[in-house]
Amino acid sequence: MTIKNPNHPKKGSTTKVGPIRKIQDIKAIIKLLHDKPKEQLLFTLGVNNGLRAGDLLLLQVKQVKHLKTGDTLEITESKTGKKNVFIVNKTVKKYLSRYLAYKELDDDSYLFFSQKQKDQPICISHVNRLVKSWCKAINLKGNYGAHTLRKTWGYIKRTRDGVGFEVIAKRFNHSNPSITMRYLGIQDKEVYSALMDDIC
Repeated sequence: MTIKNPNHPKKGSTTKVGPIRKIQDIKAIIKLLHDKPKEQLLFTLGVNNGLRAGDLLLLQVKQVKHLKTGDTLEITESKTGKKNVFIVNKTVKKYLSRYLAYKELDDDSYLFFSQKQKDQPICISHVNRLVKSWCKAINLKGNYGAHTLRKTWGYIKRTRDGVGFEVIAKRFNHSNPSITMRYLGIQDKEVYSALMDDIC
């Protein structure tokens, strides 16, 4: 059964938050959240998976607690209804195990449960506030929010690992790589830099 998340922006709406562009800033936030394992896990899942925060919020303990590095979990995106996968890499496994060892949760509990309503996940507006507070705490300039997590994955994969827009678009379930380019906020200076690199 697909659970609809009421906190998603309306279909077709745009967000104007940026990715975290430097690995040292990502590491700084992970360190900042050391004493907050739930927030630390949310951040590391977001920047390592490329899924919408709203879909991460719908994960339940029973779905992920036995997953090992390399395992995948099929999900249905709450915004699009398309199939996608939650992937466990080494970093995800590390912080997932840390959180589950720190906090004893019922199998039916949401991984990111709300403190006010234990049978509900935290909402997107809360994730927005968290991401803004993390970035502010390490003195990052710019506008950040829930979409920052997913955009960070795409940005780092593109700039550090050389992953093409076609692959990132497939992960994001975008219909066209040009959508992904706009989503990741390709800047004029990046295009200028590419044009200034001589081919011959």
